[in-house]
Amino acid sequence: MNSGEFVLIDYVGRVKDPNEIFDITKEDVAKKEGVYKNEFKYGPVPIIIDADFVLPGLNEAVKEMEVGQKKIVELPPEKAFGKRSEELIKLIPEPRFHEQSIEPHVGEYITINKLRGKVMSIDGGRVRVDFNHPLAGKTLVYEIEVVGKINENSEKVKAVVYYFIGVPNEDVKVEVKEKEAEISFTKRFDIHNEAKQNIADTIIKWAGFDKVRFVDVFEKTK
Repeated sequence: MNSGEFVLIDYVGRVKDPNEIFDITKEDVAKKEGVYKNEFKYGPVPIIIDADFVLPGLNEAVKEMEVGQKKIVELPPEKAFGKRSEELIKLIPEPRFHEQSIEPHVGEYITINKLRGKVMSIDGGRVRVDFNHPLAGKTLVYEIEVVGKINENSEKVKAVVYYFIGVPNEDVKVEVKEKEAEISFTKRFDIHNEAKQNIADTIIKWAGFDKVRFVDVFEKTK
């Protein structure tokens, strides 16, 4: 695979010890392993080679593969979610949480100052929060299959939309006019401007467009 190529992959991601699945795209395997979630949409996911769509080690592995190939790779922490850092464990005064209408409880994940962490302890009016990623310091094992490539420009646009906001291809309409892409949706979705900006920047950088336009369509109700 070459840098910038759009690729569809299936995978099963496990924590090496104790061999627990933490991420999976294959519905049949999810059911077999007892981790199936009815609300989750299974199926191959689109990535762009070297665009930070997946973990560094996973990107490296896919880059060396061909369509139809399967591979099992082991990712050390430095090529996955990084090593654990004591600097990311913070003591925060409890009133800071109350200022943001947050009631911290030991063992729960909270978001404060746009950072997500796990509450480890509450003592003497101070809250100890671990802002390390839950999988930091873990060795991961991925079973990967490269399902196919995405070559059509309109399909590349849909792939980027799906990656950022999870809207399936059948709900996305794309009009391509030379170096411009126009995006509209068959249903009403509440998409923040920040997400639109990320989508547009990615499409312009990796799909060869100069301009991306989002169109809101309102129709008369029956």
